[in-house]
Amino acid sequence: MRPSGRQTDEMRRISIETNVNRHAEGSCLIRVGDTHVLCTASVDERVPPFLKNSGLGWVTAEYGMLPRATNSRMRREAKEGLTGRTQEIQRLIGRSLRAGVDRVALGERQIVIDCDVIQADGGTRCAAITGGWVALRLAVNRLMKSGLVRSDPLAAPVSAVSCGIYAGQAVLDLDYPEDSEAGVDGNFVMTGDRLIEVQMSAEGSTFARDQMTVLLDLANKGAVELAAAQMAAVA
Repeated sequence: MRPSGRQTDEMRRISIETNVNRHAEGSCLIRVGDTHVLCTASVDERVPPFLKNSGLGWVTAEYGMLPRATNSRMRREAKEGLTGRTQEIQRLIGRSLRAGVDRVALGERQIVIDCDVIQADGGTRCAAITGGWVALRLAVNRLMKSGLVRSDPLAAPVSAVSCGIYAGQAVLDLDYPEDSEAGVDGNFVMTGDRLIEVQMSAEGSTFARDQMTVLLDLANKGAVELAAAQMAAVA
């Protein structure tokens, strides 16, 4: 039995509220169970120096957790400096979202995705990627409406979900009680039925190839549900 009472293949409740920031070109508040992440997309007509005069666009990301996103207060990273975990997560978000972008069609401009965790209960990087795509989609819609971008650079939603082995069972969308006790933990980033990135680790026990197949099937089911929520949010 899962702590939440969910079935092994059951996602937490997904909610995506768009246009929550009036200044950003695209924004949303994504809630996956008790994990809540604010995502904004900011368009910059300049690209990093290494892409100047290349004709290619760029998508990058920044990620952070508010001091009381967890059950005890954390010190602000603005004062302490970015941790290795934070740097790894924001690089993952950027890589994941770029994989779903036609950078030629985007044109020589940069879109920065900011993901701020308001409340954490497991799967914050997955929620950030999923919500980050919604914010990106809204920003691109604005660029297309203005005529600055003529061909849609986004082919399909990019989403991410966690899967793992908890209490000997393969489960979908781990919350914190499961994540902290899981024998195997993984994050799956997908677009359509294609994998972008898989992060898997044996936390307390090894896992077999057939278990990996089960986890992939669970991730695919979760990605389908997340993509439906994303498309409904931007419709």
